[in-house]
This record gives sequence, C-alpha cells and structure tokens, in this order.
Amino acid sequence: MSRAQYERRILALIEDLPSLSAIIESMLAVRRVVREQYVTLHKRMLALARADGDCLLLMSAPGVGPFVALTYRAAIDEPARFQRSRSVGAHFGLAPRTHQSGEIDRRGKITKNGDGTLRSALFEAALVVLRPQARPSALKAWGLRVAKRRGMAKAIIAIARRLSVILHRMWVDRTPFRWTAEPSHA
Repeated sequence: MSRAQYERRILALIEDLPSLSAIIESMLAVRRVVREQYVTLHKRMLALARADGDCLLLMSAPGVGPFVALTYRAAIDEPARFQRSRSVGAHFGLAPRTHQSGEIDRRGKITKNGDGTLRSALFEAALVVLRPQARPSALKAWGLRVAKRRGMAKAIIAIARRLSVILHRMWVDRTPFRWTAEPSHA
C-alpha cells in the first residue's frame, strides 16, 4: 500500500467525523513532512559515509552499514587512543559488570558505560550478523555457537563486543574484513 493510498484510507474511515478529520489531516501533513526530511537526512548520511575512506573500510565488516560506521568513527575519533583493540568493547559498556568482595566474584549484565548510541548501533549490527539471511562468516559461526551455549541475548552482546574490537583493529591496520577464518601469521 502506497503512502497516498494509506492516507486516503484513513481519511475515508473518519470522513463523517469532521472534528476528528481536521486533526487527522494535520497529523498526516506533519507525518508527510517528517518522512520527507528523513529521506533527505538519510541521503546526506549515505553521502557522508561514502565520501569517508575510514567509513568505507568499516562498512566492509558484516552488519556494519553507514550509520554504524559513522557512529563508530565519531565515538572513537582517534583509534590511537586505545593501546589494545580489546579494550574498546569495555570502554563502550559491552563488558560484564563484576562484583568482587572477599571470596565473592560475580559477573552480571553489561556495564552500559560509555556512548549509548554506539552501543545500540553495535547491538543492531550484531542482530544483522545473526540473521538467517546474513552472509556466512567466522563471526556469525562463532556467535551461533555462543547462542547455542549461552542463549541468543548473550550472543548478541558478545558479537557486538567482538565487532567493536574487530572494527578497531581494521581501522588501525587499514585492512578490510576477512570473511574467511584464516589464521594470522603475526
């Protein structure tokens, strides 16, 4: 159903209610403007991501589109800030919360420290990686093994954390994502 058909159908449902009709027509006009502005902003975002070499590099990873790449690039800003790539996930709150006291050592849910927008974007990217239609990769296979063992919710967070580490390493080394699991020679 097209947008115009949708609006006509709504107006037909309320045509014998003039007071409600005036309100709904105003709301539909606002909705039209918001959708037009969304399309404009989306095109600008795509143009920004395509014009940036770092974003193009990051978008070679599974699940990473223009929004995730731009968000990651803005949140990290300078990849040299992190001495080790594995500390990136913890910096953005994707590490388990720990409670240690005496003999007690409990691990809880993620800490949720750091940039919430990036954490949400990485979470969405992890969901895309685990979709059945997603291209097979070592990351997806690893995530499915985690899901089988620990559950899907923990697997999504684990993939988001691992994806943050992979993206940082890709950015530092200037290498695109490797879709096959080749052993590193370093």
